[in-house]
Amino acid sequence: MSESLLSEDRAILKVSHLRVSYGHIQAVKDVSFQVNTGEITALVGANGAGKSTTLLAISKIIAAQAGSVEFQRQPQDWVNLLAKTSSEIVRMGVSQVAEGRAILLTMSVEENLQLGTYTREKNPQIAQDLKFVLDLFPILKSRYKELAGNLSGGEQQMLAIGRALMAKPKLLLLDEPSMGLAPLKVKEIFSVLKELNALGQSIVLVEQNVQQALRISHQAYVLENGELTLSGVGKELLEDPRIIKAYLGT
Repeated sequence: MSESLLSEDRAILKVSHLRVSYGHIQAVKDVSFQVNTGEITALVGANGAGKSTTLLAISKIIAAQAGSVEFQRQPQDWVNLLAKTSSEIVRMGVSQVAEGRAILLTMSVEENLQLGTYTREKNPQIAQDLKFVLDLFPILKSRYKELAGNLSGGEQQMLAIGRALMAKPKLLLLDEPSMGLAPLKVKEIFSVLKELNALGQSIVLVEQNVQQALRISHQAYVLENGELTLSGVGKELLEDPRIIKAYLGT
């Protein structure tokens, strides 16, 4: 594994020897990786590789059987997320956009975005952050009072990302943001992720769309059957013969 991927000075999240099981099935097997501040880190692999399970364990949505997930909530202030509740994890600055988006379809765009602020009470910066999200996704501004269920799949994904951003996360976890979207919408979503990262947002991106994920990621880890099998700089992995053969089909 590249030394640059494991620089202690740059880390915001350190996952060590993570194990997660569903009954007798071990979905994540002794997985260790690091996420650097201000970077996009991709977890890629085939369906069932353990990518989404890893994210769910980081957010404590499901319980891990072993390992640690250390998050730097403030400089030199590390906390093991596995000892916290999901609500506490959000309050500390980790927000997740779930696979399938999980927005509330019978509520308006406005109400969904407001839900993202529930951990922030009456923070005076909320109005400014809302403006940022609506400028980032102009379609949400134009449909602000409409029901979320009336949005297209791509628009719903934008709303899910916008809602997560309203929590003002230090670390944004994204689970399959391109799933089920038309190619044009996929391009738009990945463009937004690059824009967010350029502004300093740290991101963990779980994706089956290996090519798109590696193009925008600073570092990437490949999972197969719950185990890490490869790691490196995203764009360099795009040229790795093993990645080309297994995922790119050329």
